Amino acid sequence: MPKHADTPSRPGIVIHALASRLQHLPPSCGPVRLVGVDGHAGSGKSTFAAHLAAALGGAPVLHLDDIATHEELFSWTDRLLREVIEPLGHGRTAHYRPYDWHARRFGPARALPPAPVILIEGVGAGRRALRPHLARLLWMDLAREEAWTRGRARDGEEQRAFWDGWVEAERRHFVADPSRPHACLLVHQKHGGYEVLPGPAGVPGSNQDLTHSDDPSAVC
Repeated sequence: MPKHADTPSRPGIVIHALASRLQHLPPSCGPVRLVGVDGHAGSGKSTFAAHLAAALGGAPVLHLDDIATHEELFSWTDRLLREVIEPLGHGRTAHYRPYDWHARRFGPARALPPAPVILIEGVGAGRRALRPHLARLLWMDLAREEAWTRGRARDGEEQRAFWDGWVEAERRHFVADPSRPHACLLVHQKHGGYEVLPGPAGVPGSNQDLTHSDDPSAVC
């Protein structure tokens, strides 16, 4: 899905605290700690993932917009497992061909070598077929109508027809394969930063308070 990432102000202490936790997790896919960043279209996933990747020292980010196509908005699971998850699980470099949303065709192959942490960002990053391979699943916790309104405003009138079709496809996807109930952590975008709270699924093996906020008065 074509989009232009928003750029909020500095990510603050939350991103760095979260990055530190993720770096110390056990690997979940071969030698890699795969971290899913899911949420409704327009919820700020790509911007958050960019901040988190930077705090992780330049961790690779796989954008599911590069995997999905006009014909396969959500039915790309087998291709992702075959081209990315399987090779990474064996410690090998993955290769995939990013989809060009304007030319409506796949581009040249792109390499994705194993790294300590790799972020998978996009709607459907927490689908059931991927969850066994994730070290953590994060959900951008913005109501769908608000997220879609933001996304439509971001992409402009030229993407209006696409958004009409996308909204219905996203509704159907999350009815059949919801991600939020399985999220370890919920991410709220605040003015000037983020807040990270325990998700519905909880955090495996941890009884610590995992609430983080860029509010100086919050418990971190």
